[in-house]
Amino acid sequence: MMNSPRHPLLPLALGLLLSGCAITRADAPAPVVAPAQFKEAGAWQRAATESAVPDPWWTLFKDPVLDDLEARLVIGNENLKAAMAQLASARATLEASRSAMHPTLATGLTATRSGSPPASTSASAQTPSNNVALATNASWEVDLWGRLAQISSGAQAAVQASANDLAAARLSAQALLAQSYFSMRTAEAQQGLLARSVQAYRRSLDLTQVRYDSGVAARSDVLQAQIQLNSAKAQLAEVKVQRAQLEHAIAVLLGLAPAALTIMPTGTLAATLSVPVSLPATLLERRPDIAAAQSRVAAAYAQIGVADAAYFPALTLSAGAQYGQSSLAGLVNAPNLFWSLGSSLAQSIFDGGQRKQASAQARASVDQASAAYRQVVLTALQEVEDNLVLADQLQREVQSQQEALQYAQRNLDITLEQYRAGTVSYLNVVSAQTATLNSESSLLSVRNRQLAAVNQLLKNIAGRWQDANDKQSIASDSGE
Repeated sequence: MMNSPRHPLLPLALGLLLSGCAITRADAPAPVVAPAQFKEAGAWQRAATESAVPDPWWTLFKDPVLDDLEARLVIGNENLKAAMAQLASARATLEASRSAMHPTLATGLTATRSGSPPASTSASAQTPSNNVALATNASWEVDLWGRLAQISSGAQAAVQASANDLAAARLSAQALLAQSYFSMRTAEAQQGLLARSVQAYRRSLDLTQVRYDSGVAARSDVLQAQIQLNSAKAQLAEVKVQRAQLEHAIAVLLGLAPAALTIMPTGTLAATLSVPVSLPATLLERRPDIAAAQSRVAAAYAQIGVADAAYFPALTLSAGAQYGQSSLAGLVNAPNLFWSLGSSLAQSIFDGGQRKQASAQARASVDQASAAYRQVVLTALQEVEDNLVLADQLQREVQSQQEALQYAQRNLDITLEQYRAGTVSYLNVVSAQTATLNSESSLLSVRNRQLAAVNQLLKNIAGRWQDANDKQSIASDSGE
């Protein structure tokens, strides 16, 4: 048996261990200061009774078909499956980084047969010899400077970022599905409107043809009626294509082939919601994309620790045991045992500036991640502000468009009576019918945009809204 000699650098290693040299850290990034309230919050028409909005915000639209589609989305969407796989990969990386902090143990069995040629032509050949060995080796890197701990910390932050990416992808997919659904229902309503218009234009054409046959109307009136009818038919065909394409898009969002999904048409739009206003501080706490950016900043800081640890020596403890003899029989016996214990302290002396560049790269990555984090926060605030003012103005636009439609319908009724009486030309009828069709079509489009703005607003703050007064009352009830 042999004991390894005492390592001459062991006192130095112990001295370095006791000194506890700290790894250089960078300062934390400057946070984005959220305002006390949204700039456009005053323009928003607050609901008469405000309460917390549930995570599945689309249930507030009270549409069972939409609720069913949203439930199927989480199961079938392929992008969400990819995000879940990415999260699983990040978790595996984290477990691997934690495993690196523990000792490693390896064992192996080897068998060799060796021989050598005679030293000269007159010498006899040497008899080949056998050698069988059973060896076990253990090693452990002592994490003096926290390099392995920083790798594990960075992997943990990457797991959190992936989890938040999954949540953000889920929110985006849910919002996109809701918007596609609203647009499909709008296309159905437009289809119904154009179908009614085609019937009305056909009746106008019949009336004009009768008047022409009676010599009361001109041939140009008949042609105008035919042009108007065919134009409405073309618009109807285009809206049917839009509705079909939106249904196909919904199928793909659910992870289905377009042929596998059929949504029965209703031609009705969901009612517009009145929703409360959330504070920016609450927004920052809830949005998963902000949380993901925050986690990436933490991961970047961990890489600084990993890079700086390379400036210090690495201490590895090792142990080994081996049984060896010329045959397998009786191999595991005390006389055949050889063992060793040792330690190694390795320090890079010259690396051509690799450690310096790695440290600079890590700090640049921190700057990049910090800037990206602040940009995500600013973009989040902008999205909420944009949709607050958009939803408010669209509400006003809906009211104006409803009044315009009423006026257009009254004007059409008067013009038709005048045309039957022969006091106006058919061109006046065409103009009045076109104005009525455009007004009703515009009203449907504005309502769709209004639903989209509310839907996007709910998505922008992660689907969880709560009024500031409600939050304070909940805190008081809980004794905070």
